[in-house]
Amino acid sequence: MLFKRIQAKGVSIFYRTAGDPKKPALLLLHGFPTASHYFRQLMPLLAKDFYCIAPDMVGFGQSESPDRRDYTYSFENETAVIAAFLEALAIDQYYLYVFDYGAPVGFRLAMAAPEKILGIISQNGNVYEEGLGSKWQARKAYWQQPTDEGRATFAKAYDPKTIKAQYLGGEQPGTVGPDGYCLDIFYRETIADFAEKQNDLILDYRSNVAAYPDFQRYLRDWQPKLLAIWGQNDPSFIWPGALAFQRDVPTAKVVALDAGHFALESQAQTIAKEILLTFTEERKRNAL
Repeated sequence: MLFKRIQAKGVSIFYRTAGDPKKPALLLLHGFPTASHYFRQLMPLLAKDFYCIAPDMVGFGQSESPDRRDYTYSFENETAVIAAFLEALAIDQYYLYVFDYGAPVGFRLAMAAPEKILGIISQNGNVYEEGLGSKWQARKAYWQQPTDEGRATFAKAYDPKTIKAQYLGGEQPGTVGPDGYCLDIFYRETIADFAEKQNDLILDYRSNVAAYPDFQRYLRDWQPKLLAIWGQNDPSFIWPGALAFQRDVPTAKVVALDAGHFALESQAQTIAKEILLTFTEERKRNAL
C-alpha cells in the first residue's frame, strides 16, 4: 500500500492506494467519523484485481481541514473536491465503494458523470427513506428548525465512548479490534474545530435526504451493476435501505452480514469475496 497527497480545488488531500494502476480503478469513500484507514483490511484483498484508491475527505483523517471561515463544510463541496481529486489523478472510469457519508458523495459523482461508473458497492451507504433508523427522526426535526440548542445536542456524537460504541454495536464480541475507533478518536481530538465542522455536515445532511429521489432516478435510468452489502445490525442505516436498491435496480445483489454499521471491521474477508464474485467474475466471462 502507498500513502500520498495531492491538491484538489486548493485542498491537500491524503489518500492511500493499493494495486496496479493499469487495473480498473476502485474509489473507496469512507463515512463518519472515520477516514481512509477504514479500508485498511479490504484494499490488500482487492489489490490483485483493482487499483484501489481511498481518499480522506475534507475535514477527516490526514486531509487538510480548512478553517470554517474559508471553507463551507457541505456534501456538495465534499463532492466537488473528490471530483477534482479524480481529475488530478486522471481517473476516467471507476468502480465505486460507498459507506455512510461516502454514499451521498458517491451518488452525486455518479449523477454528474454516469458514464464514468463501472459498478457500485454500497456498504451501509443509504439513499432511501426506509433505510433511515430511528435516530434520524430527531435529526429531521432539527433540520426543520435549526437552533443553537439543537446543534449542541449532537456534541455527544463525537464523544469517544460514542465512537467506540458505534464500532462495537451489532458485532459479535471480540470480532472488532481497537485500531479503527482509537484512530478516529485521535483525529477527533487533533483536528481543529472538529465538532463544529461535523455539526455543519450534520445540518447539511438534509440536502442528501432531499436528493434521495434524484439518486434513485439515476439508478433507474442507468441500471449500474450494484452490490448492496449491509451490516444487518446497523441501527443508523437499517436493513430495509439495502433491500430498497432492488426496487430501482432489479438485478442488484443484496447481501446481509451479521455485523453493525462498521461492517468492514469484522467482515473484510466476506465483503472482498462478494465484490470479487460480483464484479471480477463478470469481467472474466466477458473476456472469453
